[in-house]
Amino acid sequence: MGFFLDAWTWLVTGANWAGGDGVTHRLTEHLFLTVVCLGSACALALPVALWLGHVGRGGALAVNISNVGRAVPTFAVLVLLTLSPLGSHGSLPTIIALVLFALPPLLTNAYVGMREADRDVVEAARGMGMSGWQLLWRVEVPLAFPLIMTGIRSAAVQVVATATLAALPGGGGLGRIITAGFGTYDTPQVVAGAALVAVLALLVEGVLVTGERLLDPMRGRRRSGRAQSGPRSRSTATGFDEKVMPAQPTS
Repeated sequence: MGFFLDAWTWLVTGANWAGGDGVTHRLTEHLFLTVVCLGSACALALPVALWLGHVGRGGALAVNISNVGRAVPTFAVLVLLTLSPLGSHGSLPTIIALVLFALPPLLTNAYVGMREADRDVVEAARGMGMSGWQLLWRVEVPLAFPLIMTGIRSAAVQVVATATLAALPGGGGLGRIITAGFGTYDTPQVVAGAALVAVLALLVEGVLVTGERLLDPMRGRRRSGRAQSGPRSRSTATGFDEKVMPAQPTS
């Protein structure tokens, strides 16, 4: 318990938040790494996953290949990149390692979400004359949105936690607070740095959950679908109510 009290004292000490090695600067570096790596991973993984899920070919192979990457330790990749010629380009090795680490959950969840979209709704939209592009963006992506956001949330939290490794080869971020604490045998500083990373991960998760609820294109229809779960009608993703006729008695 004493370590936690000492860590709290370290956190509320204003001097620890100022300067180049202070919490404010390291937090800014950590957020920068997180945003850049997550944005780059989304730009790489989501278009591929959405297209493969739309056409229904090659997705399983792509997901399996990406999942193999989870078996490769991120720190090992980071060390190899740091020792390569890329090591002279500042934060580039860290960004590449974290992007590779974030790709599997993004690719897997987006692809699975696309393939699990209600086939009856998709076929109904195709029967209405929608083009492939309209079908993708107006039907399949809205239906897959919750799983897509689950992948983004998972990748974001993983990147926030793993970005602490950037400090080991000399990079920035909140990991520098932890490594500095280890270097000076300052256990309260180590605990405080770990607590900052945990709180940041929870805040990122909370922001993304809120964003998912606000940006869900099917938000109103999902709510009305739960409210009108009776047998009379059900709302479809194309915006029409599909009437369900009662069964006729047999003679």
